Amino acid sequence: MHLPAAANADRPGDRLGGDEPSGAPSALRDSAAARPRARVKIRAGPSGVHVFDRHSGLNLLLDEVRVRSHLWAAAPRQVSVALTNACDLACPFCYAPKHPAVLDVETVAAWLDELDAAGCLGVGFGGGEPTLHPRFAWICRYAAERTGLAVTFTTHAHRIDEELVDSLRCAVHFVRVSMDGVGHTYSSSRGRPFGEFRSRLETVRKLATFGINFVVNSSTLADLDAAISFARDVGAAEFLLLPERSVAGRGGIDASSAQALRQWVGQYRGTLPLSVSEGDADGMPTCSPLEAEGGLRAYVHIDASGALKQASFVREGVRIGADGVMRALARLQDTVVRQARQ
Repeated sequence: MHLPAAANADRPGDRLGGDEPSGAPSALRDSAAARPRARVKIRAGPSGVHVFDRHSGLNLLLDEVRVRSHLWAAAPRQVSVALTNACDLACPFCYAPKHPAVLDVETVAAWLDELDAAGCLGVGFGGGEPTLHPRFAWICRYAAERTGLAVTFTTHAHRIDEELVDSLRCAVHFVRVSMDGVGHTYSSSRGRPFGEFRSRLETVRKLATFGINFVVNSSTLADLDAAISFARDVGAAEFLLLPERSVAGRGGIDASSAQALRQWVGQYRGTLPLSVSEGDADGMPTCSPLEAEGGLRAYVHIDASGALKQASFVREGVRIGADGVMRALARLQDTVVRQARQ
């Protein structure tokens, strides 16, 4: 969701090249290669017809068009995939699972094919730190060349170097960079020098347009103005506000900080676009033209153990079996409906 101080900058984001994953079946390679790549994707839903260009980030909603429900896209607009739980940082507010888990490339490729065919617009790779996945570049190239999905990933940026940029060139449409505070605030939570982080952003800019993900809590709240100024100076395209989530009942943004954040947003007059997730939008002056397509129509998360969840911070999910991700989505929908009735 976008906050009204900014224009729509939803860019969730082509060359595959390189070697195939070890043991990849020829049927997978051949069927994927036969599909044409789409620059513009058209998705029908209860809000109308959504036209999306993954390269420019253009979103066009034809809301006067009424589409019969049996023609609505079955997949969510956006899907995030945690490729691995591994991370080389230890941020105190991180809610990602800490047990070892990593997805294999054949499984991920099959899911991407299925989601693309069912009307999904974009995939965002995360973790953990997705660049620690041994076949990260191959997965991004597969998604960019063999599907019509916009490709994004979320990273702490400290592993982004020239070699990785070369391997990802033309295969990523948008990068989300985590930055929680500036200066000492950032260094104390991330355990890395803030100056090093800034230099890494220069390399990120060579890869794709990028945005800043900013966890807001009592420690980072005071840095918001400085963070906005920094993000604008380094060329970020948007600023995503992430109120801290509680981890196992501990932490999370406190009530006074949450109220202060809402006041800050209400007074914001900057030019850098602000965004906030659907789950964090309560009390925020958001602007969402797709209000009829929230919940599982908007977004789902796949964790590194292969479970489909409503969001990355949700503990329980539905295992994706041999029948695929869309069947798992149907089971998750049934679970959500059943829980709502209880």
